[in-house]
Amino acid sequence: MKTFIKVTEIWIPDKERTALEFGSGLYGDLTDFKAASEQQQFAYNEGLPGKAWAAGHPIVLAKFEHSYFKRTAAAKSAGLTCGIAIPVFSGDFLMAVVVFLCGDDKDHAGAIEVWRNNPEQNSLKVMDGYYGTLQHFEAISRQINVPEGQGLSGLALASGMPVLIDDISQADTFIRAADARQAGISMGIGIPVSDHPGQSYIMTFLSAKATPIAKRIQIWIPDRQGKQLVCQQGYSKNSNELAKMFETITINKGVGALGRVWLTGMPVISGNHGLDYKPELDSLSSMLAIPVIAQGRLKAIVSFLF
Repeated sequence: MKTFIKVTEIWIPDKERTALEFGSGLYGDLTDFKAASEQQQFAYNEGLPGKAWAAGHPIVLAKFEHSYFKRTAAAKSAGLTCGIAIPVFSGDFLMAVVVFLCGDDKDHAGAIEVWRNNPEQNSLKVMDGYYGTLQHFEAISRQINVPEGQGLSGLALASGMPVLIDDISQADTFIRAADARQAGISMGIGIPVSDHPGQSYIMTFLSAKATPIAKRIQIWIPDRQGKQLVCQQGYSKNSNELAKMFETITINKGVGALGRVWLTGMPVISGNHGLDYKPELDSLSSMLAIPVIAQGRLKAIVSFLF
């Protein structure tokens, strides 16, 4: 199954915490681009990961040519044309930068957006985004203001938690439902991604049926006692009962890939091998797990299975 995202990477601070080095990545069959990436380092404000670190919020680089992107030639050979970088902070301190790389072609439809709030108006507007071939949907999205508490980004802002809406084109809460239906968008998730006082950023991932953002997406939260992670909500292209399938599974801190995210506050990429392999959790897929941190505490983990 084709997915909208072609490459996923995690860049982590080096021992001195003054530069970013390669942590892990998912490259599919793009082995040459993987080889070109694994030896890279990025100083503060250098390259896509370093720029996101310095900015303190997610950024979208829609075109690599004549930009600050350091791997342009390798990306061009791999058919990659766009990058999204999401810094993960705990307070003032960077934990890691998650990078998604996508490619423009007629077979890939979907959207990844960065929304920024306007505190004076209690609303959000698209700061930047990547929409693949969805030009009309992009034009509509860049024009609207979303009130806090409405739409995918507004609900995520109001709750401070990830929000997943299945069959989003039919959802009364989604302001662009009719436009999503026209664009073939079937699911959306909004994720708070920064901890700035007074300034909030929400990432939204919108999936089309033919090329979903990921095969499965799940939201995990600590239970009321703060002892275990439980699956709050899930989406699968093949099963809309995903959360029910996982409702009996709990995860202890430090155990497996998700437990490690909870323990360390660091995003994790895991495959279906080694010590992280748990058939009931990984299901023969590669997984990216991103923590949602507010005021130094983990509020949720969002897992993408590719």
